[in-house]
Amino acid sequence: MTMLRFITWISLRLGRRLARLILYLIAGYFVLFAPKARRSSRAYLTRVFGRPAHIWQVYRHFFSFAATIHDRIYLLNDRFDCFDISLYQPEAVDKAVATGRGVLLLGAHLGSFEVLRGVGRQHIDPRVIMVMYEKNAQRINAILSAVNPNIEQNVISPGRVDSMICVQKELENGALVGLLGDRSFGKEKMQPIPFLGKPALWSNGPLRIAAILRRPVFFMTGLYTGPGKYEVFIEPLADFTEVEKEGREAALQQALTKYVELLDKYCHMAPYNWFNFFDFWQ
Repeated sequence: MTMLRFITWISLRLGRRLARLILYLIAGYFVLFAPKARRSSRAYLTRVFGRPAHIWQVYRHFFSFAATIHDRIYLLNDRFDCFDISLYQPEAVDKAVATGRGVLLLGAHLGSFEVLRGVGRQHIDPRVIMVMYEKNAQRINAILSAVNPNIEQNVISPGRVDSMICVQKELENGALVGLLGDRSFGKEKMQPIPFLGKPALWSNGPLRIAAILRRPVFFMTGLYTGPGKYEVFIEPLADFTEVEKEGREAALQQALTKYVELLDKYCHMAPYNWFNFFDFWQ
């Protein structure tokens, strides 16, 4: 946390260009001293490229991750002037937001979810809520406080008695509620679906939330494409508004398959943006 506050101070006081120089050292450090993450990065890149990944590609993977984390410092301090954000979304999203009933966004550890704050600031300015594990939520809240003590910490932990009620309440208040679908929410049943050429285990827990609340859900990713540049893609994933209980499981299976296909598509589009640094196919 001390180092994070130090980098935040450098970034905000001495400028973004100088602060980015530190990222080259950080990426190099993890390439050298994080062997498990390095092996996982190489295994993933080998799958997405279809050929053995080189160490410089692994380095670029680590650097892209460091860059998106560093950019959070500016996004969380309302420095949107530092960014060039392109948004690609269907009219269905605007219509869903216009109803005031909120929007469910299902993302992944792909690119930056934080860049959605920039999109909201530039366009509709709704509240942005994240649903994540309590332990991760505590870490994220600590990081947010270090980066900007005044930032609103909008995180909901799943698995609690009131979690679903909190999500529903935020949606009714017109919020954008984001979940990540490439991690399990707990002990729910996992099912194998091919991803990058090999079956991996997936949970439909995040999609089940949308089904229970009978809401449409959109796939969302904010891809890092260069210094200060992001491309945000939002695509329709599933609409559970009219799905009855007896047809829920079939609808969930169809939506989960489509989610994995979209993740596969965007990993090929921006291969250095997927930040799951562990053996996902284990």
